[in-house]
This record gives sequence, C-alpha cells and structure tokens, in this order.
Amino acid sequence: MSKRDNFWGQIDWITVFLFLALVVYGWMSIYSASETSLSAPIFDFSKRYGKQLLWIGMGLFLAFIILLIDAKFFSSFAYIFYFLVMLSLIAVLVFGKTVAGSRSWFQISGFALQPAEFAKFATALALAKYLSKLQTDMHRLKTKMIAFVIIALPALLILMQNDTGSAMVYLAFILVLYREGLSGWILVVGIILSVLFIITIKFGELYVGMGIVAIALLLLALFRVFRRQWKVWLTGLLVSLAFVSVVDFSFQHILEPHQRVRIQIMLGMKQDPHGAGYNVNQAKIAIGSGGLTGKGYLKGMLTHNHFVPEQSTDFIFCTVGEERGFIGSALLVLLFLALLVRIVMLAERQRSAFSRIYGYAVASLLFFHFTVNIAMTMGLFPVVGIPLPFFSYGGSSLWGFTILLFIFIKQDANRMNVLY
Repeated sequence: MSKRDNFWGQIDWITVFLFLALVVYGWMSIYSASETSLSAPIFDFSKRYGKQLLWIGMGLFLAFIILLIDAKFFSSFAYIFYFLVMLSLIAVLVFGKTVAGSRSWFQISGFALQPAEFAKFATALALAKYLSKLQTDMHRLKTKMIAFVIIALPALLILMQNDTGSAMVYLAFILVLYREGLSGWILVVGIILSVLFIITIKFGELYVGMGIVAIALLLLALFRVFRRQWKVWLTGLLVSLAFVSVVDFSFQHILEPHQRVRIQIMLGMKQDPHGAGYNVNQAKIAIGSGGLTGKGYLKGMLTHNHFVPEQSTDFIFCTVGEERGFIGSALLVLLFLALLVRIVMLAERQRSAFSRIYGYAVASLLFFHFTVNIAMTMGLFPVVGIPLPFFSYGGSSLWGFTILLFIFIKQDANRMNVLY
C-alpha cells in the first residue's frame, strides 16, 4: 500500500483525540450551565446545549470535508481565502448586526455568523503562503512590512467593528514571525513597553520616569557593556521616557471608558463589584468555591443561579472551576497544553515551509485564546471577550477553530508526499 493510499493512517489521531476531548468537555460544561438534571433532552434546540450539538455535528462534517480535500488546495487558494474574508469583514460593517456593542455579525433568519472567527485561519494561510516563498527573508524590511500588513489589515477591520478582543488576537502572529527569523529584540522591546504601560497607569508618569532613570544609571555604572554601547543605552533611555510620557494621554483618549475601567479594576485601582467588576468578581467566587474536587456535575449553585454572566461563552471556565474544582480545571489546562505541544511537534516535522509556518500560526492563535480567556476569568487580565477554543458556546467560534486546526492536520497527513 502506498503512502498516498494509506492517507487515513497518516492522520495524527492524537491531535484529533485532544480536539474531540475538548469539544466533549466543553459541551458537558455548556449543558451544565443550562440544566440541573440529566433528564433534560440533549437535542432540545431551543437550549444552548442543543444548538451547540448542532454546531459540533456541522463542525465535524467540515473537518471531514477538509481531510478529503487535496492539501495543495489550501496553499494554492490561500490569498483567495484571505481576500474573501477581508470582503466579509468590510461587508459586516455595512450590513452587519450589532450585538453587545460590536457590529460584527451577519444575521440570516435565526442564524448569526461572525466573520472575524474565520479571518484567523484565512490570515494564517495568507501569512504562511507569503513567508514560505523562496525569496522571502525575515531580515529584509520589505518582508517585515508585507507580513505586518497581512496581519494588521484584518485586525484593523475587526477593530472598526468595536471588537477589541478579537482584534488583539492578531498579536499572536508575532510568535510566528519570531519562529521564522524575526529578531528576538522586537519581542523583548514589546514586553518591556507593555510592562511600562501597566506600571505607568498604576504609579504615574513621574515615579515611573524616575525609576527608569535610576535603573539606567545603575546599569551604566555596573556593566561595562552599557558604557561601550552608550548610544544604544541613551536611545533606550530616551525611548522609554518618551513612551511613558504618552501613556496617560493614550489611556485617557484612545481607550474606551469601559476598557479603562476594566484595566483599573484588574490593577486594583478601582473597586466596582456591582458594575464593571461584577463578572470577574463573581467568576473568582465561583472558581474558588469549587475547592479541590468541585461541587459535582450539575451541582454548581453559582452556575445554575446565573450569578456569572456569559457563563457558557467567555466565562465558561467558571463552570469548570465550580463543579469540577482544581482537579477538573487542571485537566482542562493539561488538555490544552497537550494540544499546543503536539501542534508544535507536528509543525517541526513538516517538510514544507508553508505547513510549518501554518502550524505555528495555529499553535500561536490557540495559545493566545487559551491564555487570555482563562487569565481574564481569574482577574489576571482585563475582560476582552474572547472565547475558549473548542469549549465556549458558539457556532462561528467552533467552526473557525475547527477549520483552523484541521487544515493543519491535513497538511501534516500529507507531509510524506512533499519532496525536500
């Protein structure tokens, strides 16, 4: 039997199993967030768990179709996918429906579709297609600029829909660029500026500026390398001070009022347990009440009395924390970590640059969603409203992530047919 004939044997079933485990675990949590008894019919499509079953079935059908399509199809039509999704992001600004303040949904009869969820896999395909070209070199300014445009365009269109959380997800592609040769200093500078932004909001420009000068002078006095590279030292000092000086203006005039409040609550600068901080406060109470083993399936008091808003979508981790406790929450985290590690392992064994880059894009997007969603639920990150992949309720989200993952599973299954 040839490798091509043995295609189904080439599929990485470990990844498929981890995907199915997360989907089933997620559906059980959605069911628990809606019902208090196992006697309720699971095919009740008036309930969220019933609708999610429908989305799961259609998602599995999409996954099956993707596995049947020739792997070269996705690289050949990568730019076309990207173009069509960008058109949909523009169209939703004109014809879309506003939900929770974001104009990001197409309403078709009783069915709603969010194009932003499909823009992730389209952007991943386009970026992988561009960076895999033989003449592409991440050390060239032209390459960096074009890659930046590919990533920034959907992010800006989504930002125009007033969906900041979904737009932030595109920061994850920086990890892909880093794997392909982007200087690590860019990542370091980005992290430093992010830290400066947070501590400046917390402590004010004057104190942070004084701290920067003190640290810079200390480095200059203790390490000879900073004296030899005094121009770099001085540039870093001036850039840091300039950045700190505009933080307050940016915070007050660029961010929306609700975004400012969420950041202030996260930093402990403001207490609003019955207003903007209600979701996070209730979420932490629900998670903490679960203890080590949880209250038991379908026995979460806070979950079933709807004390936590959005408990089957963005805050679904609360249901896991309350009913399954630390052990159940740890299992969920381990499932995600296992999936991420597996995807990176598969990406590294790819024979084509396109498949490798796309694989890292999949891992980076899932990592960002997983980390930010759980962190915001626990009050470690401002509430930005992004779902937990394969777990949160929602057809667009589930389908988008399923397509994203199974395109890579298809690429990996076809790797033996790629010539070096």
